[in-house]
Amino acid sequence: MKVVIMAPRGKMGKLITKAAYYHQGLEIVAGVAPPGSDYCGQDIGMVAGMGIEAGAPVVDDLSKVIDKCDLIIDFSTVETTMAVLEAAVQHGKAVACGTTGFSPEQWDKMRQAARQIPLLYGANTSRAVNLLSSILELVATKLAGEADIEIIEMHGRDKLDAPSGTSKELGQAIAKGLGQDWESIATFSRQGSGLRIPGTIGYHSVRAGDISSSHTVIFGLKGEQLEFTHHAFNWECFAEGACACAAFLDGKPAGWYTVQDVLR
Repeated sequence: MKVVIMAPRGKMGKLITKAAYYHQGLEIVAGVAPPGSDYCGQDIGMVAGMGIEAGAPVVDDLSKVIDKCDLIIDFSTVETTMAVLEAAVQHGKAVACGTTGFSPEQWDKMRQAARQIPLLYGANTSRAVNLLSSILELVATKLAGEADIEIIEMHGRDKLDAPSGTSKELGQAIAKGLGQDWESIATFSRQGSGLRIPGTIGYHSVRAGDISSSHTVIFGLKGEQLEFTHHAFNWECFAEGACACAAFLDGKPAGWYTVQDVLR
């Protein structure tokens, strides 16, 4: 598949560029930088810090290169993603997206776009995290009504959204196992006094230093405690997963896809 990579100098963009360059099912045709970036016109391999030329330019306008690609890989910002989806729908291009922090209205726009193009969304493209999601759904099914469930997520100081998109997806898998609507049972942080509300999923967000990603889910029972933890020591696992997601969309019809679809 011929791919365009958004924000190739971003933290994820750099790693995705490298992973895509070596992925046998993908060919990078261009990168798209924010308008006015001083590295526009350079080769994406050099922009991403690979130290080699990948044979694809970086431009500052998606419209200049969108007709050359089959798919757009977008792990950028909410605003950029909204613009990418609009252009992808107009040109009939697939999108693999890992941006987080969308509002309910923006989620609606994404769902609408998926009616017209293949759209794969994953707040976390790690194979291990998505395996954990399946495990949590099963555990929640077995412990429904017995366990108090808490999620602690940790990221670096520069992460903009809280709680993380990954922790939301983990919570949604748990809620599915409980047979509940996630939005009705998720609670965020605590202060003051009062007993824990039974049946809720408690969220706690830590932002410090340069923590890559850490998620711990606690099932608190009487006399015992069950914990599941995933640590990402760098972001390469997410980049490799993003490329697997992109390759998965080859030949797919319009629709909403997730990383779980890739792992089946």
